[in-house]
Amino acid sequence: MAKTIYIRLRHRIQSAPEGWIRLGDLAQIIDSEEESSLSRLNVYHVTPNDRSMAVVDVMHIIKLLRAAEPDAEIQTIGPSQTVVEIVSRKKKRKLVYFIAVWLLLFVGAAMAIINFHEDVSMQAVHQKLYFMLTGKEAEKPLLLQIPYSIGLGLGMILFFNHVFKKRINEEPSPLEVEMFKYQMDLDQYVAMNENKESVKKLHEH
Repeated sequence: MAKTIYIRLRHRIQSAPEGWIRLGDLAQIIDSEEESSLSRLNVYHVTPNDRSMAVVDVMHIIKLLRAAEPDAEIQTIGPSQTVVEIVSRKKKRKLVYFIAVWLLLFVGAAMAIINFHEDVSMQAVHQKLYFMLTGKEAEKPLLLQIPYSIGLGLGMILFFNHVFKKRINEEPSPLEVEMFKYQMDLDQYVAMNENKESVKKLHEH
């Protein structure tokens, strides 16, 4: 009885700028042999021409497996393409750049909050609420403004679900969900445009 090879491609992997990508890096493999050499099979060679992205199609892998195991039955499960992100060695960030970006984001966020409060007349709202609760008028109702400011900061922490690098709970934040959706759309776009077999143009003669 011919043996069966099950292949499940990974959705996305990271690779060094140059060198070979093996089948074990691209996919999960289930083979009838306990010590299978298929995971060490060279599948794709990363070159400088690939720049930052490359796509490996399952059909290319099947051709290689046919050559390596002519009598085996190949079953593919899951994605039909793997997006290869080519990552160069990261340079150490300079402290001055970190401080500059932090200040830029801090000032930008502060300006956005201030402009929003001015648009909705938040100070006038606090003054009216203070008058309704105490019967007294106050130009700066700190009794409401201080808890509101603290609550605003706590609300942002709960929204982003992070205190610095520490996650509050396992539930993803709305920002992480949107970033995940963006990454999925980006991978789908790359898979469609970088893979030469995905689109074929028929020229009229």
